[in-house]
Amino acid sequence: MSTVRSPGGPSPLLLRWRAAGLLPAVAFVVVAAVVSPLAFVGVQAAQAGWEQAHRLLGRPLIATLLWNTATLALAVTFATAVLGFGAAYLVERTDLPGRRWWTVALALPLAVPEFVRGYSWVSLTGSVRGYWGAVLVMTCSLYPLVFLPVAATLRRADTAAEEVSRSLGRGPFATLWRVTLPLARPALAGGALLVSLYLLGEYGAFAMLRFTTFATAIFSEYKLGFDAASAALLTLVLVALALLLVLLEATAGRRGRTARRATAGRSAAPARLGRWTAPALAALTALVATALGVPVYALGYWLVRGSSTTLPQASVLTAALTTLGYAAVSALVATATAVPVALYAWRRDSRLARAAESAAYLTRALPGIAVALSVVYFAIRYAQPLYQQPPMLVAGYAVLYFPLALTAVRAALAQVPPGVEEVARSLGTRPAAVLARITLPLVLPGLGAAAAMVALTASTELTAALLLRPTGTETLATRFWTYTSGLAYGAAAPYAALMVALSVPPVLLLTRRTLGADPRTETTR
Repeated sequence: MSTVRSPGGPSPLLLRWRAAGLLPAVAFVVVAAVVSPLAFVGVQAAQAGWEQAHRLLGRPLIATLLWNTATLALAVTFATAVLGFGAAYLVERTDLPGRRWWTVALALPLAVPEFVRGYSWVSLTGSVRGYWGAVLVMTCSLYPLVFLPVAATLRRADTAAEEVSRSLGRGPFATLWRVTLPLARPALAGGALLVSLYLLGEYGAFAMLRFTTFATAIFSEYKLGFDAASAALLTLVLVALALLLVLLEATAGRRGRTARRATAGRSAAPARLGRWTAPALAALTALVATALGVPVYALGYWLVRGSSTTLPQASVLTAALTTLGYAAVSALVATATAVPVALYAWRRDSRLARAAESAAYLTRALPGIAVALSVVYFAIRYAQPLYQQPPMLVAGYAVLYFPLALTAVRAALAQVPPGVEEVARSLGTRPAAVLARITLPLVLPGLGAAAAMVALTASTELTAALLLRPTGTETLATRFWTYTSGLAYGAAAPYAALMVALSVPPVLLLTRRTLGADPRTETTR
């Protein structure tokens, strides 16, 4: 059967073929750009040669870095797992007074960037340094990454197994250990992975606490020694550690049970704390006071008693506007480029589509300094006019936070009614028109949320900004770092306070979207 051509134009079959082939092509170009930092690390490490690699990796410093990084990751991951799970259990499975208030209070420490938290402790006391200082600061910073997913899992999980356990005579602690903990294991493993990956890539807090890790050593090799090859070799070791953590999390997650959604109109009675109510409230109060109270007190102290009042307001305002400008543009770029990748994975349930989507998440395993170095390398070798220009910082932010945008866009697409695009196409609407008139309007709130989260996360980024910002340009994070490096804690306080203030709204939004409405209150309506 011959294909009927429209006068003066290509056939409908050719148009459909072009439309079908365009989306995968754009998606793979975006994925290739996003994962290019991994290729950069490999190329740079290969240029060092076997002799230099053997000499560098055989130095005693490498053993020290491995020991510092591994022991810190184990200690902080264990501490955050215990605190995050314990807090989530108290909020979601007991009759703890003020559960809704505690949920918000326990999540708010995420609004304080790690390097600001390190500044808060160091500026108040010189005893919080080294290994134990790093354990304290990072545990207070990162336990919400475990608390939020575990609390969401417990809130939405079917409570039948726990009810059966109690009906068989098992006490609350036996039920907690044998039923509730296995139920939350996938969320616990995912949160622990996020904590570990954050630890691998963190630079600012550890530099302030005088604790050497791979991230601080990589930054020193490049910024102080101008040795990109050695920095790449160290980054390769860091990436290997990150991939090992991803494999361990996948193994732990497969062992976990699947949390079933609670039946509508029904919820289990919370476990009674009884005489444990006062100790539980005291423990949560101490946790929130340490994780949130200390930074708030330090910022207030230095704002009032420091030298911040002598700073020109224009300096703070300029840094804030610069930060918001770069963050907004980066959010638009990251969200716009995430759309074709998410659409391709959503429309094509194939191994190739899933592989492309999974590859886009690989940048989670890279520290910010590795992404920044790859952007610098590309600009110097292939785009010299862009070196130390605004597009470099935008590109670094977009690559760093592309996985965050992709996750949000993919979640928004999951809410689109199934088959809606097929119905529109069956009525003769072209794919581009279906995308513009139906799909994008349906996911527009999700795109807005993705852009907002990326923008407000990028506004507190430090490592990439230190390497990629144009000459003479200062963000809130770099300005803050300049003052703290000179021990001008009072002058740094306004910049830190602004970063915290900008981070509070997305944390509240994240808490609301992650946990949603409390089923225990819904069933009583």
